[in-house]
Parts: sequence; C-alpha cells; structure tokens
Amino acid sequence: MDHERAGPHLPPARGPLSAAVASRLRGTGPPPPPGAADAADPYGDDLQLALYLCYEPHYRGFAGVPAEREWDPELLRARAGLERRFLAALRAGVPARDDVAGAVGELLVEPVDGRGVSHFLRDEGELWHLREYAAQRSLYHLKEADPHAWVLPRLWGRAKAAMAAVEFDEYGGGRADRVHARLFAGLMADLGLDTAYGRHLDAASAQCLATVNLMSLFGLHRALRGALVGHFAAVEITSSPGSRRLAEAMRRTGAGPAAEHFYDEHVEADAVHEQIVRHEVIGGLLEEEPWLAADVAFGVDATGHVEDLFSARTLADWRAGRSSLRTPLPPAPERAVP
Repeated sequence: MDHERAGPHLPPARGPLSAAVASRLRGTGPPPPPGAADAADPYGDDLQLALYLCYEPHYRGFAGVPAEREWDPELLRARAGLERRFLAALRAGVPARDDVAGAVGELLVEPVDGRGVSHFLRDEGELWHLREYAAQRSLYHLKEADPHAWVLPRLWGRAKAAMAAVEFDEYGGGRADRVHARLFAGLMADLGLDTAYGRHLDAASAQCLATVNLMSLFGLHRALRGALVGHFAAVEITSSPGSRRLAEAMRRTGAGPAAEHFYDEHVEADAVHEQIVRHEVIGGLLEEEPWLAADVAFGVDATGHVEDLFSARTLADWRAGRSSLRTPLPPAPERAVP
C-alpha cells in the first residue's frame, strides 16, 4: 500500500542473520533464533545489516513492511541478541573510564598529522571519492538529528533545554528549507547521487552501518542515555574542523554550491553547538546524574572507535585504487561546460 512506502525497499541479505530479519519484516519467516548472533562478527556485514534492518522500523521503515513490525515481540527479541553482541564488542574495544573531561579534552586537540578520511578528501580526493563518501554518509545525514532526539524525554533541566536548542538548529530552526537533512540532499544532488532516503543502504560497508547503528543503539535505550549524550558531544566537537576540510574538498573539486554550503554551514553552526553540548548538555546531565559519567565517556570513546574502523576501511580501499562501496554507484551525469 502507498502509505507503507515512505522508506526504501529491503536490501539483499548479507548472511543468515540479515536474511532471517528480512523474512520476519516481510512476514514470511521466523527471526534469527536465540543465540544466533553469539558467534557472529560484531562488525561484520551480516550482523550490522541485520541490526540496521531491526532499527529502521523506528525511523521511516521499509516499503512493503507494515508499521506494526516496529514492535513485533519476536523481532525485538532477536534485536536484543544482536545488540548484546555489538555492545560487548564496543565495550571490549574501548577503555572503561569515568573521566569525561579527559575524553572530551582529547577531541578538542586536532592532530598535527591527521590522516583521516576528511584529510584525504581535502588533500587528494577526487569527485568519485566524494560521491562514495556522500553515498555512505547519507544513511546518517538523511536522518540527521533523529537518533539524538530520542534522548530528549530522558533529560530535564539544563541538559534538556540545551539539547533541544541544538536539535532545533539541526531541524532548520523552524524552516523546512534549512533542515540539515535537506541540505545534505542538496549536496548529493550536486554530486549526481540519488537523494532518496535509504537509497544507498546496499552500497554501504559494514563499518559505515556500524556508525549509524551506534546512534540507534544508544538512542533507543534509556539505560544508555549517557552514552548517547557522549556520542552527541563527539559528533558536535569534531564536526566543525572536519566540515572545514570537507568544504575545502568540495571547492577544490568543483563539486557544486550546495555541496560546499552543507559543510560551510556545519563549520559555523557546530562550533557554537560544541560549546553548548560541553557546558550545558553534558554539564547539566552530570549535575543531575553524576553516576552517568562513565557512560558519557563510553559514548565519546565508542564513537571514535567505530569512526576509526570506518576510516581505516574506506582509506584502505581508496589507497588501493578500488571502490569503498559494496555495490557501484551509477555514473555521475555529464556536467555542463560553461
């Protein structure tokens, strides 16, 4: 039915976990059995896609999948098993600490010899690199701010007020044409990409899916509200310098005015957001619930961990001269000669 087609179509499965989740979403088979995720690679294609498929019904859903699947008990039980495997790997991958000031302070120091994806794109990236990067990041940016909005009912006082203020900016300050997800769609159009929500899900690497799944994991669990605040802080603190590099990449390659504008907007906006998040959101949260310090630090560190995995995978592919995508993009349309 048309009213069930707001989201993308279900992508091809990447293994038995994602195949079983897709079957349950369609209503044609059972979900993964208990314990099915216990031996799976927590950062692998199959588990990460299965988890993404479980989370998407809480956003716009999939074409042909009934909205009622969002709260299907069997699917939620299967999701819990996938989450346990992913969360255990995250906790094993980052050090346990309750030093929020230290975790945040590390983000404020820009490395002199930065070698991440944004550095590569600024210094030597070509248009095909930028297209691949935008296609993968569209899985987050076309739902930008939505995972973090789930924390609002779980905060109060200074933290809630400050978080709402930043989210208001992300949603365009009340103007639909300024919503950051719409600005990113403009960037994609400049790069000749399909701007449909979820269009590039099948192309995205497991490491890219993990960066988005992390937000959904933290956002959907009240017990992880501190980790979501830590994630939000990490995103806002690192966004301004990273966006500056990406804006330079867009200008250097002639990507287009909307492509440049998206990152120029984030250079300015996120420099302000970083101050609000550090002093008011984190400060307000820990003033009310100081026992969440270790969770906030975990959210900061887990964000860096999955972003490092994504960066390493993407750069390894690019430096080897191959695509970072699982499936190829359609060729970019010919640009008009001035």
